[in-house]
Amino acid sequence: MKKLFVTKNPYLIFLPFLLLYIAIILFLPTDGKFGDETYYLKFAHNIINGFYSPSAPDVDLMYGPGYPIIIAPFIALNLPLIYITLLNAALYYFSIILLFKSLLLVVNFRIAVITSLFWALYYHSFEQLHLIYTETITSFLISLIIYCTIKAFSPDNTRNTNKLIIIAGFALGYVALTKVIFGYVLICMLIGSGIIYLKNRNSVNYRKGLFILLIAIATTLPYLIYTYHLTGRILYWGTSGGTNLYWMSSPYPRENGDWYNFDKLESNYINNYEYSSMPGRFDSIRVNHLKDREDLYKFKGVEQDDLYRKIAIQNIKSHPLKFLQNCISNVGRFFFNYPKSYVLQRPINLIRLPLNGTLILILSFCSIPTVISWYRIVYPIRFMIFIALLYMGGSILGSTEPRMFSVIVPILLIWIAYIYQKSVKIKWKFD
Repeated sequence: MKKLFVTKNPYLIFLPFLLLYIAIILFLPTDGKFGDETYYLKFAHNIINGFYSPSAPDVDLMYGPGYPIIIAPFIALNLPLIYITLLNAALYYFSIILLFKSLLLVVNFRIAVITSLFWALYYHSFEQLHLIYTETITSFLISLIIYCTIKAFSPDNTRNTNKLIIIAGFALGYVALTKVIFGYVLICMLIGSGIIYLKNRNSVNYRKGLFILLIAIATTLPYLIYTYHLTGRILYWGTSGGTNLYWMSSPYPRENGDWYNFDKLESNYINNYEYSSMPGRFDSIRVNHLKDREDLYKFKGVEQDDLYRKIAIQNIKSHPLKFLQNCISNVGRFFFNYPKSYVLQRPINLIRLPLNGTLILILSFCSIPTVISWYRIVYPIRFMIFIALLYMGGSILGSTEPRMFSVIVPILLIWIAYIYQKSVKIKWKFD
């Protein structure tokens, strides 16, 4: 009887974690000036003032509008920034609830609890809880997509299927507006699903999946129409892709493809957290990139983004093996925040090994039964796996950070839990 009560009350099971998240935020209040926080606050102010980006040639679409839209009411009401970060605590808490409910649809209660606890205690996500960053809301939206998609495809669900499909599609579209890399994931998924559906028109699953993707695209259309009006370009998601690819394609020996901000080089700004710089770090970056910086800063907006891409493509063509090396380094940064260019080794990065190392190892083992029994896996799990693989593949081709991996962890966890439930049997006692 007790088990049944707990099963129906996940809000009580995971309530202590909500209190933990609130405590972290109260203990580490933000001033809104750390890293990307200034950009999100700036865009929120722009929305309040009736626009998002300045007009050409000063187009600034560094980030998608998803998160600035959410925080704009807080700014308009002149609420303290702590209210925005407290929203992070609530969103993370509800992401656990949604993941737990999703797991109960495909695995047993014990596995659902253990897997949800892993996500609740995934301390790498705690790094952004107290910041005005997009990672927490993205994780929440990913968890919402997982729940609505699995529930909509469940054979036991005979009600609200259309409603669940609409919510899943809207959430997927809103993720693309929040982190624009998901926009490219969405396009790839739509093309692939469209081709598969044409070959399997009688499949209800493929039809539902296609509807989710079409609703997601419809959700992003107002923004894409806006960017078309600003730039004259179709499916233009933002101006950050060029600079990202530029640093990723760096051909210089001690540079590993991680991103730097040209604007901050003059002040010897240390990117992200206060890393220990190697002697001569900033001098080396200036020497290697000064000519490019002078050329790039003759342009603004879309033209500057185009030039970033042009230089990056030239670098890749001229130094393909170095680009491959940077991609491999990017995998290390994606999972373990290593290696960084011109940065001394930091023992604190070892804390990423237990969680991410375990996750990657288990996922590697799960990939074998996944490939062997691909068509025996229920469609919504396959749908989510494709989203995760496309996202991770796209991230590796551009300069990335561990916080970009954290947002996709809920999908990886439900993938692992499902495969474990279906294919692994452990006997703890000897005969």
